[in-house]
Amino acid sequence: MGADPGYKNAGREWQPKGSPVRVGTHDFPDPKVPKAVPYGIYDLGANAGWVSVGSDHDTATFAVETLRRWWAGVGTPSYPRTRRLLICADSGGSNGYRVRLWKLELGRFAADTGLAITVAHFPPGTSKWNRIEHRLFSAISTNWRGRPLTSHEVVVDLIGTTTTETGLRVHAERDVTLYPKGVKVTDDDLASVDLKPHRFHGEWNYTIGGPRPPPPRKRSGTTAM
Repeated sequence: MGADPGYKNAGREWQPKGSPVRVGTHDFPDPKVPKAVPYGIYDLGANAGWVSVGSDHDTATFAVETLRRWWAGVGTPSYPRTRRLLICADSGGSNGYRVRLWKLELGRFAADTGLAITVAHFPPGTSKWNRIEHRLFSAISTNWRGRPLTSHEVVVDLIGTTTTETGLRVHAERDVTLYPKGVKVTDDDLASVDLKPHRFHGEWNYTIGGPRPPPPRKRSGTTAM
């Protein structure tokens, strides 16, 4: 997704007669124009979305950073006593079940928060059943139809103003951090992750981390001589 100049966005929008917005007919990488990379989280129970719009690469580190931001901004205040987190994710992309960096970054997130993070990946070829597609991204696509995505600010604004009659709310923000591609995760790195595969398709379903044990209580007593 490019920034300026804008590219064609399917749909129609009213404009003054004789003053159409001119856009490019093809979207192609432009080294002069930062990319807009959206990564979304959809809270099924709250019917609320969180979308980070990056400008670098769609990597596993970017995906987990979005989770961190959501947890700090929404998760912790909304679910203060939560000790477990369930993530339903596609099988490919930056959060794919084969992506070692995804699991490593989740391990760090779990260690930092004390959460037990269970991941349930949709099997390959079934991501269309992921409710984030129907309840969040489809609404975003409807909201910005016909609008040239001319800048990151426009992208963030259009995502953040997305609503539906069923009460969907969406928070959107920019993430200007650089996320380099090609980060290598060694076998030792992966082995350091507290990852527990489930009995049913452990490659797709697993839990990382767990609740932290309570601190030991100080014992009081007397000594005799």
